[in-house]
Amino acid sequence: MTVRKLQNYINGQWVESKTDQFLEVKNPATDEVIAYVPLSTREEVEAAIKAAKEAFWEWRQTPPLVRARYMFKLKNLMEEHYEELARIIVQEEGKTLDEARGEVRRAIENVEVATGIPSLMMGYNLEDVASGIDEYVIRQPLGVFCCIAPFNFPLMVPLWFMPYAVACGNTYIVKPSEQVPMSQTRLLELIEEAGFPPGVVNLVNGAKEVVDVLLEHPDVKGASFVGSTRVAKYIYSKATQHGKRVQCQAGAKNFIVVMPDCDVDKSMGSLMSSFFGSAGERCLAGAILMPVGDIYEPLRDKFVEAASRLKIGYGLDEGVQLGPVISRRHKERVLKYIEIGIQEGAKLILDGRNVKVKGYENGYFIGPTIFDDVKPEMTIAREEIFGPVACIMRVDSLDEAIEIIHSVPYGNAASIFTSSGKWAREFRYRVQCGNIGINIGIAAPMAFFPFSGMKESFFGDLHGQGRDAINFFTERKVVIERWF
Repeated sequence: MTVRKLQNYINGQWVESKTDQFLEVKNPATDEVIAYVPLSTREEVEAAIKAAKEAFWEWRQTPPLVRARYMFKLKNLMEEHYEELARIIVQEEGKTLDEARGEVRRAIENVEVATGIPSLMMGYNLEDVASGIDEYVIRQPLGVFCCIAPFNFPLMVPLWFMPYAVACGNTYIVKPSEQVPMSQTRLLELIEEAGFPPGVVNLVNGAKEVVDVLLEHPDVKGASFVGSTRVAKYIYSKATQHGKRVQCQAGAKNFIVVMPDCDVDKSMGSLMSSFFGSAGERCLAGAILMPVGDIYEPLRDKFVEAASRLKIGYGLDEGVQLGPVISRRHKERVLKYIEIGIQEGAKLILDGRNVKVKGYENGYFIGPTIFDDVKPEMTIAREEIFGPVACIMRVDSLDEAIEIIHSVPYGNAASIFTSSGKWAREFRYRVQCGNIGINIGIAAPMAFFPFSGMKESFFGDLHGQGRDAINFFTERKVVIERWF
């Protein structure tokens, strides 16, 4: 089988990189090389920026209704290629097919919301702010924006940003994760098929050097990033130093509080998906299970039993519920955290370290792993593991649970499982996290709401998706008018 060498998409053309540096893209379930991705040169990044800048003014003058029609075309093409896109995600990232289908659906929904740009981009006005004087606000696009994407949702995350930016009249550059560039390549092929004008959407493959050029270049007006807190701090600092708008959605340590009145049997499916879905490689994954009071033992026992029954394997195979982690290096990182947990005195009650999958012996698999007797000061209770590892931390009250949640530096998401409206409201009201779930294991906002985050889970002012995205990708121009 010939392994594809990926190209960049610049100014409406697929262009082979002139670099002599390529990375292997591997299928995490098989360890097979499925593509080669170029580490593009500075000149290639600058060419993409130049193309986007030159395309901006004509695209900015295109009526919003016309821009929306391109989004309708893209949405329809993504629907037509729905299954193909999902299978690409499975092969490059490791998700199960059902999880990949869910990612494609969320990606399409963001494009769908952006089709409403003629209404979303409207300004506002008021007559007679003074005698004979009217005042109004116009939203205007700014120019070239870029996305620096993570590996864990390779198709969806760039679409938290790009459809809104482009529908608002900006032009765009996507820098996919070098670990999972294939789904974005396919998306850009669909964008080309939809007839987007040259230069409006561009793709440049690469790693840190590409990112630095994008963040430093004066013609790039802003950047969107999703990834670890360490990298988010770097990108936020560098982008703001160069006068850019920036939104960085960063790391997480998400707590799931289970109250004594919870219906455990009805909640177990949500808990399994939260902790072990996508192999734990998502910023909304459950990390700490916090039973309150006497529910601890029955919850623990049913949680371990359900996790031990999860079917592990290649995401394209029938019935698989848990796929591999992204890479051999990442597997070693997760295994290191498991060793740390053992050394710190946590009790390992389900061990997924030595799992073997028949036919996929070279895959990067880790089975569901559960620690009990986890204490708030432990490393595994404070740092993001980003793998299928759950920690159980028993508490005596909701107040104690909230105090522990607030003790970690992250504030991405937290959930409570309860039948009490009083407890649910207290949790929603007090917990300092951007995304709150009430009897929801994965508190993932829909495309028409912002994907929030607090503390060290977000750096910036405006989030991805929804009206926040519209505000991020436009400037409000105020016009004060009087006629004699």
